Amino acid sequence: MNIAYSIAAAYLVDRIIGDPRRIPHPVVIIGWFITRLERMIRLFVKKPGGLRAAGLLFPLLIVGGSYMVVAGLLYGAGLLHPWLAVGLEIWLIATTIATKGLADAGLEIGRHLLAGDVAKARRSLSMVVGRDTEHLEEAEISRGAVETVAENIVDAIVSPLFFAAIGGAPLAMAYRAANTLDSMVGYKNEKYLHLGWASARFDDVLNYIPARLTALFLLAASRLQGLDWRRSYRIMRRDARLHPSPNSGIPEAAVAGALGVQLGGLNYYQGVASHRAKLGDPLRPLRTEDILATVRLMRLASWMCAAVCAAIAFLLYG
Repeated sequence: MNIAYSIAAAYLVDRIIGDPRRIPHPVVIIGWFITRLERMIRLFVKKPGGLRAAGLLFPLLIVGGSYMVVAGLLYGAGLLHPWLAVGLEIWLIATTIATKGLADAGLEIGRHLLAGDVAKARRSLSMVVGRDTEHLEEAEISRGAVETVAENIVDAIVSPLFFAAIGGAPLAMAYRAANTLDSMVGYKNEKYLHLGWASARFDDVLNYIPARLTALFLLAASRLQGLDWRRSYRIMRRDARLHPSPNSGIPEAAVAGALGVQLGGLNYYQGVASHRAKLGDPLRPLRTEDILATVRLMRLASWMCAAVCAAIAFLLYG
């Protein structure tokens, strides 16, 4: 079966089923290997220069290994039966995207806020962000949810679909491994400054094109949903570069402009204040409805992305 059909089927599987907790997720397995590799490196390497060199092992072994394992599984499944390989590829691609999971996380926070249960909304937000949430009120909870949904459109949807389009499940899983590396060791703190630099840079490189494709999808989705797509474009051009990530600022700024709100500002991480650049203009206060609007934008943009990536795969593979 052409990869284009596998991508379309995988997207539908994710939208309908998501990631059932009873089925082992490949990211959990990848995370296990990352943790073991880090322990091994730290056991033998102590100096900053050595850690910096050893940091190259993460993308080489984890990303390369993920690609080879998936390619091998598909090859072996194809030897047993061609349709087994097709089914396996569809499932593996589906595990690399998280449209349903991202929507469910945002909508759960929104439901709690609409019900007036701020405590539950704080707990739900704490499951998807690293910032302290214990004392946040509705506007700040809404900001956290909007930022999380917007930022993850790139690495949870567009990037894996993009890499699936050009390289099938093996390349999509390799991307997911790179993204998992960034989330586990790609920090600029004392612990990972030297060891995680290669993982962080590699993730930035991989997300560069998908992030800019995301901008196009969000602009189109904004226009179709009657939001201010012109302001979205203007804010994106003006503010996206203020974000510490060369890629995450693009969807966040685009969403801020489309909704007419301001994202970013003061966050606390384990009691330590962190000032994030502000994106967008505060034309009005953030509210719960902005979470729902962001989820709608994300869903429509994801449909567009799946269609475009399936078309790319069809052109590449016939």
